Amino acid sequence: MKTLAIIGASYLQRPLVERAKQMGLRTICFAWSQGAVCKDLCDVFYPVSVTDREEILRLCRKEQIAGVCTIASDVAAPTVAHVAEQMGLTGNSYEAALRAHDKHLMREALAAAGVDCPKFVVVKDEKISDLPMSLPVIVKPSDRSGSLGVQKIEHWSDLNSAVEEAQRVSLSGEALVEEFIEGREISVETISCNGVHYALQITDKVTTGAPHFVELAHHQPSSLPVDQQERIYAITRRALDALGITNGASHSEYKITKDDRVVVMEIGGRMGGDFIGSDLVRLSTGYDFLQGVIEVALGETIAPQTQRIAHSGVYFLSAVTPEVLPFILHAGDYKEIVAAEQTDSELKPLTCSADRSGYVIYQKKDEIFSIPIGGSADLQ
Repeated sequence: MKTLAIIGASYLQRPLVERAKQMGLRTICFAWSQGAVCKDLCDVFYPVSVTDREEILRLCRKEQIAGVCTIASDVAAPTVAHVAEQMGLTGNSYEAALRAHDKHLMREALAAAGVDCPKFVVVKDEKISDLPMSLPVIVKPSDRSGSLGVQKIEHWSDLNSAVEEAQRVSLSGEALVEEFIEGREISVETISCNGVHYALQITDKVTTGAPHFVELAHHQPSSLPVDQQERIYAITRRALDALGITNGASHSEYKITKDDRVVVMEIGGRMGGDFIGSDLVRLSTGYDFLQGVIEVALGETIAPQTQRIAHSGVYFLSAVTPEVLPFILHAGDYKEIVAAEQTDSELKPLTCSADRSGYVIYQKKDEIFSIPIGGSADLQ
Protein backbone atom coordinates (compact mmCIF):
# COMPACT_ATOMS: atom_id res chain seq x y z
CA MET A 1 0.00 0.00 0.00
CA LYS A 2 1.39 3.40 -1.00
CA THR A 3 1.77 6.07 1.69
CA LEU A 4 0.77 9.69 1.05
CA ALA A 5 2.09 12.43 3.32
CA ILE A 6 -0.29 15.35 3.85
CA ILE A 7 1.16 18.55 5.29
CA GLY A 8 -1.52 20.00 7.57
CA ALA A 9 -4.41 18.39 9.41
CA SER A 10 -6.99 21.15 9.80
CA TYR A 11 -10.47 21.08 8.29
CA LEU A 12 -8.86 22.33 5.07
CA GLN A 13 -7.09 18.98 4.60
CA ARG A 14 -10.04 16.78 5.52
CA PRO A 15 -11.33 16.33 1.93
CA LEU A 16 -7.81 15.35 0.84
CA VAL A 17 -7.43 12.75 3.58
CA GLU A 18 -10.86 11.30 2.85
CA ARG A 19 -10.22 11.10 -0.92
CA ALA A 20 -6.80 9.49 -0.41
CA LYS A 21 -8.30 6.82 1.81
CA GLN A 22 -11.02 6.17 -0.77
CA MET A 23 -8.21 5.61 -3.27
CA GLY A 24 -6.72 2.91 -1.03
CA LEU A 25 -3.75 4.94 0.19
CA ARG A 26 -2.18 4.96 3.63
CA THR A 27 -2.20 8.54 4.92
CA ILE A 28 0.06 10.37 7.36
CA CYS A 29 -0.54 13.96 8.50
CA PHE A 30 1.73 16.56 10.08
CA ALA A 31 0.39 19.48 12.15
CA TRP A 32 0.06 20.80 15.67
CA SER A 33 -2.59 18.84 17.61
CA GLN A 34 -4.78 21.90 18.25
CA GLY A 35 -7.37 22.12 15.48
CA ALA A 36 -6.10 18.93 13.82
CA VAL A 37 -9.47 17.49 12.83
CA CYS A 38 -7.73 14.97 10.55
CA LYS A 39 -5.83 13.47 13.49
CA ASP A 40 -8.39 10.70 13.87
CA LEU A 41 -8.99 10.27 10.13
CA CYS A 42 -5.47 9.61 8.90
CA ASP A 43 -3.55 6.40 9.54
CA VAL A 44 -0.62 8.11 11.27
CA PHE A 45 -0.49 11.56 12.84
CA TYR A 46 2.65 13.46 13.82
CA PRO A 47 2.27 16.58 16.03
CA VAL A 48 4.89 18.60 14.14
CA SER A 49 4.63 22.18 12.87
CA VAL A 50 3.95 22.32 9.13
CA THR A 51 6.91 24.71 8.81
CA ASP A 52 9.40 22.28 10.42
CA ARG A 53 10.71 21.09 7.08
CA GLU A 54 13.67 19.02 8.26
CA GLU A 55 11.76 17.07 10.91
CA ILE A 56 8.95 16.35 8.48
CA LEU A 57 11.50 15.26 5.88
CA ARG A 58 13.10 12.89 8.41
CA LEU A 59 9.76 11.33 9.28
CA CYS A 60 8.73 11.05 5.62
CA ARG A 61 11.92 9.15 4.90
CA LYS A 62 11.19 6.88 7.85
CA GLU A 63 7.64 6.28 6.56
CA GLN A 64 8.91 5.66 2.98
CA ILE A 65 6.23 7.87 1.47
CA ALA A 66 5.30 7.67 -2.22
CA GLY A 67 4.05 11.25 -2.46
CA VAL A 68 3.49 14.47 -0.52
CA CYS A 69 0.89 17.22 -0.93
CA THR A 70 -1.41 19.74 0.72
CA ILE A 71 -4.46 21.71 -0.32
CA ALA A 72 -5.56 25.27 0.44
CA SER A 73 -2.51 26.03 2.61
CA ASP A 74 0.07 28.60 1.54
CA VAL A 75 2.12 28.01 4.69
CA ALA A 76 2.45 24.26 4.04
CA ALA A 77 3.34 24.50 0.33
CA PRO A 78 7.10 25.21 0.76
CA THR A 79 7.41 22.21 3.09
CA VAL A 80 5.67 20.02 0.51
CA ALA A 81 8.14 21.16 -2.13
CA HIS A 82 11.16 20.67 0.17
CA VAL A 83 10.19 17.10 1.03
CA ALA A 84 9.40 16.21 -2.59
CA GLU A 85 12.66 17.74 -3.84
CA GLN A 86 14.85 16.05 -1.22
CA MET A 87 13.19 12.64 -1.70
CA GLY A 88 13.07 12.73 -5.48
CA LEU A 89 9.28 12.78 -5.55
CA THR A 90 7.01 14.73 -7.89
CA GLY A 91 6.42 18.33 -6.85
CA ASN A 92 7.50 21.90 -7.44
CA SER A 93 11.02 23.08 -6.74
CA TYR A 94 11.51 24.66 -3.33
CA GLU A 95 12.41 27.98 -4.99
CA ALA A 96 9.16 27.93 -7.01
CA ALA A 97 7.14 27.18 -3.89
CA LEU A 98 8.76 30.13 -2.12
CA ARG A 99 7.92 32.44 -5.03
CA ALA A 100 4.29 31.32 -4.85
CA HIS A 101 4.27 31.75 -1.06
CA ASP A 102 6.07 35.06 -0.59
CA LYS A 103 4.17 37.89 -2.29
CA HIS A 104 7.34 39.97 -2.53
CA LEU A 105 9.19 37.28 -4.50
CA MET A 106 6.02 36.59 -6.50
CA ARG A 107 5.64 40.22 -7.59
CA GLU A 108 9.29 40.40 -8.65
CA ALA A 109 9.06 37.21 -10.74
CA LEU A 110 5.80 38.23 -12.40
CA ALA A 111 7.00 41.76 -13.17
CA ALA A 112 10.22 40.38 -14.69
CA ALA A 113 8.10 38.18 -16.99
CA GLY A 114 5.94 41.12 -18.07
CA VAL A 115 2.83 39.88 -16.25
CA ASP A 116 0.60 42.77 -15.16
CA CYS A 117 0.53 43.12 -11.36
CA PRO A 118 0.23 46.03 -8.89
CA LYS A 119 3.11 48.35 -8.08
CA PHE A 120 4.43 47.56 -4.61
CA VAL A 121 6.99 48.22 -1.89
CA VAL A 122 8.13 45.86 0.86
CA VAL A 123 8.38 47.13 4.43
CA LYS A 124 10.38 45.15 6.99
CA ASP A 125 11.21 47.37 9.96
CA GLU A 126 11.19 50.98 8.89
CA LYS A 127 8.33 53.44 9.06
CA ILE A 128 6.92 54.69 5.77
CA SER A 129 7.41 58.36 4.96
CA ASP A 130 6.88 58.24 1.21
CA LEU A 131 5.42 55.89 -1.42
CA PRO A 132 5.96 55.62 -5.19
CA MET A 133 2.19 55.46 -5.62
CA SER A 134 -0.81 57.51 -4.59
CA LEU A 135 -3.54 56.63 -2.12
CA PRO A 136 -5.54 54.48 -1.76
CA VAL A 137 -3.20 51.50 -1.26
CA ILE A 138 -3.58 47.95 -0.02
CA VAL A 139 -1.50 46.79 2.94
CA LYS A 140 -1.03 43.05 3.50
CA PRO A 141 1.41 40.58 5.04
CA SER A 142 3.83 39.20 2.48
CA ASP A 143 3.12 35.56 3.31
CA ARG A 144 -0.41 34.97 4.60
CA SER A 145 -3.80 34.18 3.02
CA GLY A 146 -7.51 34.31 3.83
CA SER A 147 -7.52 38.15 3.90
CA LEU A 148 -5.56 38.04 7.17
CA GLY A 149 -4.01 41.44 7.86
CA VAL A 150 -5.30 42.95 4.61
CA GLN A 151 -6.50 46.56 4.70
CA LYS A 152 -7.31 49.27 2.19
CA ILE A 153 -5.80 52.58 3.31
CA GLU A 154 -7.22 55.90 2.14
CA HIS A 155 -5.55 58.29 4.61
CA TRP A 156 -1.85 58.71 5.31
CA SER A 157 -2.53 58.77 9.05
CA ASP A 158 -3.71 55.15 8.92
CA LEU A 159 -0.82 53.75 6.91
CA ASN A 160 1.82 52.94 9.53
CA SER A 161 -0.62 51.26 11.93
CA ALA A 162 -1.86 49.06 9.08
CA VAL A 163 1.73 48.18 8.18
CA GLU A 164 2.48 47.27 11.79
CA GLU A 165 -0.55 44.97 11.90
CA ALA A 166 0.46 43.27 8.65
CA GLN A 167 3.99 42.80 9.96
CA ARG A 168 2.62 41.37 13.20
CA VAL A 169 0.69 38.58 11.47
CA SER A 170 3.34 37.95 8.80
CA LEU A 171 5.53 34.90 9.37
CA SER A 172 8.54 36.80 8.02
CA GLY A 173 7.65 40.14 9.60
CA GLU A 174 7.29 41.75 6.17
CA ALA A 175 4.41 43.89 4.95
CA LEU A 176 3.55 44.66 1.36
CA VAL A 177 2.14 48.06 0.41
CA GLU A 178 0.72 47.92 -3.07
CA GLU A 179 -1.24 49.91 -5.59
CA PHE A 180 -5.00 49.58 -5.14
CA ILE A 181 -6.64 48.06 -8.20
CA GLU A 182 -10.37 48.63 -8.64
CA GLY A 183 -12.08 45.82 -10.51
CA ARG A 184 -14.03 42.60 -10.72
CA GLU A 185 -12.53 39.74 -8.70
CA ILE A 186 -12.05 36.25 -10.10
CA SER A 187 -9.80 33.27 -9.51
CA VAL A 188 -8.46 30.63 -11.89
CA GLU A 189 -8.20 27.00 -10.82
CA THR A 190 -5.50 24.97 -12.57
CA ILE A 191 -3.56 21.73 -12.19
CA SER A 192 -0.09 21.15 -13.64
CA CYS A 193 1.74 17.97 -14.53
CA ASN A 194 5.36 17.92 -15.68
CA GLY A 195 5.20 21.60 -16.62
CA VAL A 196 1.93 21.39 -18.57
CA HIS A 197 -0.81 23.61 -17.09
CA TYR A 198 -4.43 22.46 -17.39
CA ALA A 199 -7.12 25.13 -16.91
CA LEU A 200 -10.07 23.73 -14.96
CA GLN A 201 -12.39 26.62 -14.08
CA ILE A 202 -12.75 30.35 -13.44
CA THR A 203 -14.51 31.41 -10.25
CA ASP A 204 -16.50 34.62 -9.81
CA LYS A 205 -16.16 36.15 -6.34
CA VAL A 206 -18.25 38.32 -4.03
CA THR A 207 -16.38 40.14 -1.25
CA THR A 208 -17.11 42.66 1.49
CA GLY A 209 -15.08 45.25 -0.39
CA ALA A 210 -12.97 47.73 1.58
CA PRO A 211 -11.30 47.70 3.95
CA HIS A 212 -10.64 43.93 4.31
CA PHE A 213 -12.08 42.30 1.15
CA VAL A 214 -13.23 39.11 2.87
CA GLU A 215 -14.85 36.65 0.47
CA LEU A 216 -18.58 36.09 0.99
CA ALA A 217 -19.43 33.87 -1.98
CA HIS A 218 -17.90 32.05 -4.94
CA HIS A 219 -19.69 30.94 -8.13
CA GLN A 220 -18.67 28.69 -11.03
CA PRO A 221 -18.53 28.84 -13.98
CA SER A 222 -17.63 32.48 -14.49
CA SER A 223 -20.04 34.68 -16.43
CA LEU A 224 -17.12 36.23 -18.35
CA PRO A 225 -17.23 35.91 -22.17
CA VAL A 226 -15.45 32.84 -23.52
CA ASP A 227 -12.81 34.85 -25.40
CA GLN A 228 -11.93 36.76 -22.23
CA GLN A 229 -11.69 33.50 -20.30
CA GLU A 230 -9.24 32.12 -22.86
CA ARG A 231 -7.15 35.27 -22.55
CA ILE A 232 -7.09 34.87 -18.76
CA TYR A 233 -6.06 31.22 -19.06
CA ALA A 234 -3.17 32.27 -21.32
CA ILE A 235 -2.03 34.88 -18.76
CA THR A 236 -2.26 32.24 -16.03
CA ARG A 237 -0.04 29.79 -17.90
CA ARG A 238 2.55 32.54 -18.46
CA ALA A 239 2.42 33.52 -14.78
CA LEU A 240 2.84 29.92 -13.59
CA ASP A 241 5.85 29.53 -15.88
CA ALA A 242 7.30 32.75 -14.44
CA LEU A 243 7.01 31.37 -10.92
CA GLY A 244 8.39 27.97 -11.93
CA ILE A 245 5.26 26.01 -10.98
CA THR A 246 5.39 22.62 -12.72
CA ASN A 247 3.29 20.16 -10.70
CA GLY A 248 0.09 20.13 -8.66
CA ALA A 249 -2.76 22.54 -8.11
CA SER A 250 -2.59 26.31 -8.32
CA HIS A 251 -5.03 29.09 -7.49
CA SER A 252 -4.56 32.45 -9.24
CA GLU A 253 -6.45 35.57 -8.18
CA TYR A 254 -7.10 38.50 -10.53
CA LYS A 255 -8.87 41.81 -10.79
CA ILE A 256 -10.31 42.89 -14.12
CA THR A 257 -10.48 46.67 -14.46
CA LYS A 258 -13.00 48.77 -16.37
CA ASP A 259 -10.39 49.35 -19.08
CA ASP A 260 -9.92 45.56 -19.41
CA ARG A 261 -6.61 45.17 -17.58
CA VAL A 262 -6.25 41.66 -16.17
CA VAL A 263 -4.10 42.20 -13.08
CA VAL A 264 -2.59 39.32 -11.10
CA MET A 265 -3.20 39.89 -7.41
CA GLU A 266 -1.82 36.62 -6.01
CA ILE A 267 -0.96 33.10 -7.13
CA GLY A 268 -0.92 30.17 -4.72
CA GLY A 269 0.96 27.00 -5.57
CA ARG A 270 -1.87 24.98 -4.07
CA MET A 271 -5.59 24.33 -4.48
CA GLY A 272 -7.95 27.20 -3.72
CA GLY A 273 -9.60 27.18 -0.30
CA ASP A 274 -13.18 28.05 0.59
CA PHE A 275 -14.31 24.70 -0.96
CA ILE A 276 -13.33 25.99 -4.42
CA GLY A 277 -10.93 23.19 -5.22
CA SER A 278 -12.25 20.46 -2.97
CA ASP A 279 -15.92 20.79 -4.02
CA LEU A 280 -16.89 23.46 -6.53
CA VAL A 281 -14.65 22.38 -9.41
CA ARG A 282 -16.03 18.83 -9.28
CA LEU A 283 -19.61 20.05 -8.97
CA SER A 284 -19.33 22.40 -11.96
CA THR A 285 -17.03 20.39 -14.27
CA GLY A 286 -17.23 16.77 -13.19
CA TYR A 287 -13.45 16.64 -12.72
CA ASP A 288 -12.20 15.18 -9.43
CA PHE A 289 -9.62 17.84 -8.56
CA LEU A 290 -8.65 16.11 -5.31
CA GLN A 291 -7.86 12.87 -7.08
CA GLY A 292 -5.83 14.78 -9.66
CA VAL A 293 -3.71 16.41 -6.95
CA ILE A 294 -3.04 13.03 -5.38
CA GLU A 295 -2.22 11.39 -8.71
CA VAL A 296 0.30 14.11 -9.58
CA ALA A 297 1.92 13.82 -6.13
CA LEU A 298 2.32 10.08 -6.70
CA GLY A 299 4.12 10.71 -9.99
CA GLU A 300 1.28 9.70 -12.29
CA THR A 301 0.71 11.49 -15.60
CA ILE A 302 -2.70 13.13 -15.92
CA ALA A 303 -4.69 14.77 -18.73
CA PRO A 304 -7.78 16.30 -17.08
CA GLN A 305 -11.07 16.40 -18.96
CA THR A 306 -13.70 18.93 -17.86
CA GLN A 307 -17.29 19.53 -18.90
CA ARG A 308 -19.78 22.27 -18.13
CA ILE A 309 -22.25 20.18 -16.15
CA ALA A 310 -23.78 22.66 -13.68
CA HIS A 311 -23.40 25.86 -11.73
CA SER A 312 -21.82 25.48 -8.32
CA GLY A 313 -21.00 27.84 -5.52
CA VAL A 314 -20.68 28.60 -1.83
CA TYR A 315 -22.18 31.29 0.40
CA PHE A 316 -20.62 32.14 3.77
CA LEU A 317 -22.49 33.07 6.93
CA SER A 318 -21.43 36.16 8.91
CA ALA A 319 -22.77 39.32 10.48
CA VAL A 320 -22.67 40.78 6.96
CA THR A 321 -24.67 37.88 5.51
CA PRO A 322 -27.28 36.74 8.08
CA GLU A 323 -29.53 35.85 5.11
CA VAL A 324 -27.51 32.64 4.73
CA LEU A 325 -28.58 31.24 8.12
CA PRO A 326 -32.13 30.11 7.16
CA PHE A 327 -30.65 28.16 4.24
CA ILE A 328 -28.30 26.37 6.63
CA LEU A 329 -31.07 25.60 9.10
CA HIS A 330 -33.44 24.35 6.37
CA ALA A 331 -30.93 22.90 3.92
CA GLY A 332 -33.01 19.76 3.51
CA ASP A 333 -35.77 21.82 1.89
CA TYR A 334 -33.55 22.70 -1.09
CA LYS A 335 -32.46 20.01 -3.54
CA GLU A 336 -29.73 22.35 -4.80
CA ILE A 337 -27.91 22.47 -1.45
CA VAL A 338 -25.11 19.90 -1.37
CA ALA A 339 -23.74 20.72 2.08
CA ALA A 340 -24.43 23.29 4.78
CA GLU A 341 -23.05 23.90 8.26
CA GLN A 342 -23.10 26.55 10.95
CA THR A 343 -19.64 26.48 12.51
CA ASP A 344 -20.11 29.24 15.10
CA SER A 345 -23.23 30.42 16.92
CA GLU A 346 -21.92 34.00 16.87
CA LEU A 347 -22.22 35.99 13.66
CA LYS A 348 -19.11 38.16 13.63
CA PRO A 349 -18.02 41.27 11.75
CA LEU A 350 -15.48 40.28 9.11
CA THR A 351 -11.80 41.16 9.11
CA CYS A 352 -10.56 37.83 7.68
CA SER A 353 -11.92 34.50 6.45
CA ALA A 354 -11.61 32.91 9.89
CA ASP A 355 -14.37 35.22 11.17
CA ARG A 356 -17.04 33.51 9.04
CA SER A 357 -19.58 31.35 10.87
CA GLY A 358 -20.86 28.79 8.35
CA TYR A 359 -21.48 27.99 4.72
CA VAL A 360 -23.88 26.68 2.10
CA ILE A 361 -22.52 24.76 -0.91
CA TYR A 362 -24.83 24.36 -3.90
CA GLN A 363 -25.09 22.78 -7.33
CA LYS A 364 -27.78 23.91 -9.78
CA LYS A 365 -28.16 22.80 -13.38
CA ASP A 366 -28.88 25.94 -15.40
CA GLU A 367 -28.22 28.95 -13.15
CA ILE A 368 -26.78 30.24 -9.90
CA PHE A 369 -28.62 29.26 -6.74
CA SER A 370 -29.46 32.74 -5.52
CA ILE A 371 -29.26 33.85 -1.90
CA PRO A 372 -29.51 37.67 -1.73
CA ILE A 373 -26.64 38.46 0.63
CA GLY A 374 -25.68 41.69 2.30
CA GLY A 375 -28.62 43.48 0.73
CA SER A 376 -26.05 46.05 -0.34
CA ALA A 377 -24.29 47.43 -3.38
CA ASP A 378 -21.20 47.70 -1.15
CA LEU A 379 -20.42 44.06 -1.85
CA GLN A 380 -18.02 43.56 -4.75
